[in-house]
Amino acid sequence: MVFKKMLSAFGVGGPSVDTVLTNPNTRPGLTLDGQVNLVGGDAEAAIEQVVIGLVTRVEVEGHDTEYAGTMEFHRMVVSGPLQLAPKQQLSIPFQLPVPWETPITDVYGQRLHGMTMGLRTELAVARAVDKSDLDQVAVHPLPVHERILEAFQRLGFRFKHADLERGHIRGVQQTLPFYQEIEFFASPQYASTIREVELTFVTSQRGVEVILECDKRGGFLSAGHDAFGRYQVSHTDVDRVDWAQVVDGWLRETTSRYGSLRSQYGPSHGHGHSRGHGMGGMVAGAALGVAGGMIAGEMIEDAFEGDFGGDFGDFGGDE
Repeated sequence: MVFKKMLSAFGVGGPSVDTVLTNPNTRPGLTLDGQVNLVGGDAEAAIEQVVIGLVTRVEVEGHDTEYAGTMEFHRMVVSGPLQLAPKQQLSIPFQLPVPWETPITDVYGQRLHGMTMGLRTELAVARAVDKSDLDQVAVHPLPVHERILEAFQRLGFRFKHADLERGHIRGVQQTLPFYQEIEFFASPQYASTIREVELTFVTSQRGVEVILECDKRGGFLSAGHDAFGRYQVSHTDVDRVDWAQVVDGWLRETTSRYGSLRSQYGPSHGHGHSRGHGMGGMVAGAALGVAGGMIAGEMIEDAFEGDFGGDFGDFGGDE
C-alpha cells in the first residue's frame, strides 16, 4: 500500500478533471459557460479548490531580447474545498465573464494568425500534484471591431499578423497587462506614404479606443518614422457611419500629424524603425520577467501546438 500511496501523491490513481464548454465561441463583454466534470480516483480526495482561467501567449521585450510567454489574465474560483469519494462523479457549472479588453482571436470564423486563447482548469488536491485541463477558446469581434476590420479590408490593406505585447499604452485606460496589435500591409493607394499599420483596440463597456501606429516611408530628404493616432468610437456608432471613410480619415490625419503626436507620446523610435519594439514611446515601462502570471512559454505550449494555426479569409497572412 505504500507504493500505491506514492503513486497517489504523484497524481496516479488520483481524481481527474475535464471541462466542457457549452460553446467555445464568445465575444468581449460576454461569458463563457460550461461545467467542470470531476471523477474521483482510487481513494477519497480532499479538493482544496477548482479554478478556471483564461490564458494566452504574450510577447515580452527585455534588454535587446524578445520572447513569448503564456499568461493567465483572468481567473475565477468555481468551487471551494470539497471531498471527492472514490470514483465519484461531480459536475460544477460555471459562467465566466469575458473581460471587455480580451483580445480578438477569430474573424469570419478563421483564426487570426499569431493568436492563441485557452481556458485552463486547475484542480488543487491536498498533498498532491495540481491537475489541469486546457480547452481552446475563440474570441470573436464585437460589431464595432468588425466594421473597422472590414474597412481596412475595403481600403485594400492585407492582414499580416496579430500578437499581444506586454505593457500599457501611455494615456490609455487599460485593465489587462497587455494590448493586441493587428498588423496590416499597406494597400497600393497608401503605399507611397505607409509601409505597414498596426491597429490596437482597447475596449470598454462604453466603446473602443482605437490606436493606430503607421510605419511611414521616408521621403527624398527625410527618414522613415512611426506616426501614432488615437480615436474614440462608441458601440452605438456601428451603423451610423461609413467606416471606410472614417478609417481613411484616421490614416490621413495620423500620417500628417506626426510632429504634434510625437511630443504627445514621447520620443519616436528613431530613423528607419521597423517592427519589433511594440509601441515604443507610447508604452509605459512594463515590468518584465515572471511577474503577473507570466511563465515560460514551454509549460503549456504543447497544448497549443498544432491547434491554433490559420489566417482569416481575404486578410491573407503573408509574412
